[in-house]
Amino acid sequence: MAYTSHQDRFAFEHLPPREQWPELIFELPELQFPERLNCAHELLDAWVERGQGDRLCVQGFGVDGQPLRWSYAQLQAEANRIAHVLVDELGVVPGNRVLLRGANTPAMAACWFAVMKVGAIAVATMPLLRAVELEQIIQKAEIRHALCDERLAEELSLARERCPGLTQALLFHSAAPEGLEARAAAKPAQFSTVDTAAEDCCIIAFTSGTTGQPKGTMHFHRDVMAICRCWPPHLLRPQADDVFIGSPPLAFTFGLGGLLLFPMTVGASTVLLEKASPEALLPAVARYGASVMFTAPTSYRVMAPLLDQHDLSSLRKCVSAGEALPAATRQLWKEATRGRTAAGEGGIELIDGIGATELLHIFISHDEATARPGATGRPVPGYRACVLGEEGQVLPPGQVGRLAVKGPTGCRYLADERQKNYVLNGWNLTGDAYLVDEKGFFVYQARTDDMIISGGYNIAGPEVEAALLLHPAVAECGVVGQADEERGQIVKAVVVLRPGFEAGPELSKTLQDFVKATIAPYKYPRAIEFRERLPRTETGKLQRFRLRQPA
Repeated sequence: MAYTSHQDRFAFEHLPPREQWPELIFELPELQFPERLNCAHELLDAWVERGQGDRLCVQGFGVDGQPLRWSYAQLQAEANRIAHVLVDELGVVPGNRVLLRGANTPAMAACWFAVMKVGAIAVATMPLLRAVELEQIIQKAEIRHALCDERLAEELSLARERCPGLTQALLFHSAAPEGLEARAAAKPAQFSTVDTAAEDCCIIAFTSGTTGQPKGTMHFHRDVMAICRCWPPHLLRPQADDVFIGSPPLAFTFGLGGLLLFPMTVGASTVLLEKASPEALLPAVARYGASVMFTAPTSYRVMAPLLDQHDLSSLRKCVSAGEALPAATRQLWKEATRGRTAAGEGGIELIDGIGATELLHIFISHDEATARPGATGRPVPGYRACVLGEEGQVLPPGQVGRLAVKGPTGCRYLADERQKNYVLNGWNLTGDAYLVDEKGFFVYQARTDDMIISGGYNIAGPEVEAALLLHPAVAECGVVGQADEERGQIVKAVVVLRPGFEAGPELSKTLQDFVKATIAPYKYPRAIEFRERLPRTETGKLQRFRLRQPA
């Protein structure tokens, strides 16, 4: 490497060997990046330099509970002051890792940009993580500095007892005189953003492994800008006057992109909601006049019956990701939004996509015009994808295999032997089972470790879920394999009912017959369990492993 700003060389010393990296491709003209690049300059400073600093950037609430409306210049000033605190008081140098812990707030956004500006590495953590999980992250990334929302300090304090290396921690969203806000207020509003290299690591995003040991995915300033130049301009097509809103946490790369990076790419604004349940999202769309919404398929399904209670005339685009989008949910949302939004009488066609923390964001998707029920889409411009067989060969259309992707971003695990499992012959293996149809659309089947093999048949749980969701009694469902002596596995469905339907053997039989009549009969759920709710992660993903456990 010809140049790096990093004084702390930890990230470079713990990258996987180059021969274990996936092949990176930069075919699009807009992916020709200079050797020196800092994403905070590109996404924040550049707007102020161009005289656009007065544009609305971030909305939310402050520590006093009062609404906040920050322009690009105001967010820049806040980030600059925090950057001075990091350098002057905590001694942060380029390459240090800084733990960020907070809900979606303007303060969290300012902290993230401050870390970028000082050339450090942001390690953002989900608000619901407990001390034992934080401890694993702190130790693996050798973190010495932390910025934490005061309301989430307890678990971090418990983790610090077992992590003596974490020597510096400041609390934000705090009115205390020793809090970050008070310290930052005394600092200058000007800060010279560090002249980082395009290949300087700026994010370590942790994702859970099947073993329970978290994997740290390492991304560069170049990666941050690459995802801003692939999916958003080609498929989302945001406008400068758009107002973004959604539910994914900023600590989740889907949320970081969708609710911070992508709006700022075009000079748009974002609404950061601390609590973004389906019931809270709709009134927030009305209150802020939001036009672009990001959330999980489950949220769209819950929100659909509630639309007539809110003014959604500003809403024009909706993005679904985080888990597979059932065709029934797509149709439900389109019908529910007819005539109620800026999309007009046709309703809003959900923009679906699949991404991975390892690749930072979405790499297969579609726009409204090319959406097809049940299909995720085609490779995003800048990316390539195929379906591989067991021997690593490219499979023809119609055959189910392992999804393989390559593009300008890719998997680089932090000091982790699992790098060898994720990258094969230059391809990123995402862990998803897909097929490609005759028109080149990628159709999701299951996670490769969630395929149900019953009586010699390969059965994809999401396909059975999609069939069950077509029945009026089913509000939510999850399908997994259950061990069976005779068949190896049987298909088991866990179902949450809509109000007015009664669980019992009669309804189970009705649902089984319905599935048999909807898809191939051998795929029907031989066991059905009714529950009040499904186990989900903080980002809305269904926790299938918990469906295999007793309620």
